[in-house]
Amino acid sequence: MRNVWLIAHREYVERVRTRGFLITTIMIPVIMSGLVFGSIFLGSKSNDDIHIAVVSSDTQLALDLQTELLRQQEQKADSQAKTGPTPSIRSPAKRQPGILVDAIDPGPGTRAQLDHDLDSAEEDGYLWITPAAAPGGRPTFVFTPRSSSFSYVRDQLGAALEKVLIREQMTHRGMVAADADTMLQPVEIVGAHGSHHEDHESAEISVGVLFFVMYLVIMLYGMNVARSIIEEKTSRIFEVMLATIRPEAMMAGKIIGVGSVGLTQVGIWLAAALLLAAASIAVHFGGDTIHLSLTVSQVVFFFVYFILGYLLYASIAAALGAMTNSEQELQQFNMFLVLPLMFCFGMLGTMLTAPDSTLSRVLALVPPFTPLLMYLRVSLGHPAAWEIALSIILTSASICATIWVTSRIYRIGVLMYGKRPNIPEILRWLKYS
Repeated sequence: MRNVWLIAHREYVERVRTRGFLITTIMIPVIMSGLVFGSIFLGSKSNDDIHIAVVSSDTQLALDLQTELLRQQEQKADSQAKTGPTPSIRSPAKRQPGILVDAIDPGPGTRAQLDHDLDSAEEDGYLWITPAAAPGGRPTFVFTPRSSSFSYVRDQLGAALEKVLIREQMTHRGMVAADADTMLQPVEIVGAHGSHHEDHESAEISVGVLFFVMYLVIMLYGMNVARSIIEEKTSRIFEVMLATIRPEAMMAGKIIGVGSVGLTQVGIWLAAALLLAAASIAVHFGGDTIHLSLTVSQVVFFFVYFILGYLLYASIAAALGAMTNSEQELQQFNMFLVLPLMFCFGMLGTMLTAPDSTLSRVLALVPPFTPLLMYLRVSLGHPAAWEIALSIILTSASICATIWVTSRIYRIGVLMYGKRPNIPEILRWLKYS
């Protein structure tokens, strides 16, 4: 055990004293904060109006469409003012872009000119209205957007045109315009937030940031274990060290030492985050307010699942480092570490919206996914106590099995140079050791 702590102390001191440790400790939170708050700030400013050309021989229809779109936008603004929506990291409050309509009479070169305007971004789309072929029929509507990002405008135009045509039919049948407008008024449902709505929104922001920190640190420091082994294999330091230290003790020392560096870095970040949360600091960007909120249970479970995740992935990385001879060979095996983590990152949206769904509950119990996904469930959902206990037991058993396999690969692999081992050779290592 003394040799394990000597190796761990050496790995820890060497890495903490480097300039790279100081730079990453300061810059990663700065970059993450810039990405989160910058996206919210830019989103709050991206409210340019959308310009649509309406081509129709019926000028009154185009003008009625423009009037209806303005009416809908005013109604939406009034509804938002009454409900007062709370902004969140996923949907910050901002003014919705309006749709401005330009009425154009059709002509021989109208379509070519409009296509040119789309290419030059002078127009965001155009609606071509062809009159009905028979009396009493409906016109034909064809919408051409500048890009697929403006396809949602088609639904808004369709809803506005539907009301315009209904109002027109009601007027033709003798109904007063004011009565038609009253009948076509939309039903307004006023939304109300629960007592814990703002706390849940703040928790989503805080837990989302911690999720990304855990993902990043596990991946980076797990790979650092493999790189450390390759460096010492290349310099042949192992041949001297193994004269007095068992391979298993050396592997354990590296995992503990490099993991302690990660814990130190994460501890500094969490201490800063807790200071912000304790001070109840609200960040204002473009009229939006973002509250930072962390609870003791979220912090405790973060460290629990971070340690479990690191031990699992660092053990796999140690085996990869023992089997390879260079950084280039190690890059070919990165998928074994990156793919499970990337899958968890892809499941972030599902876990935020439905942390207690059947899919979320099952995936959170799969050991490679447990550290990240179960942490989200614990922080945002309502997992049963037996689910939390089972996730920790299954992950711990997986860590023990992985370390058992890794130690046998490590025992022989650290002294192997030249040819990269194949699967039959690795199985022989497990058998002989």
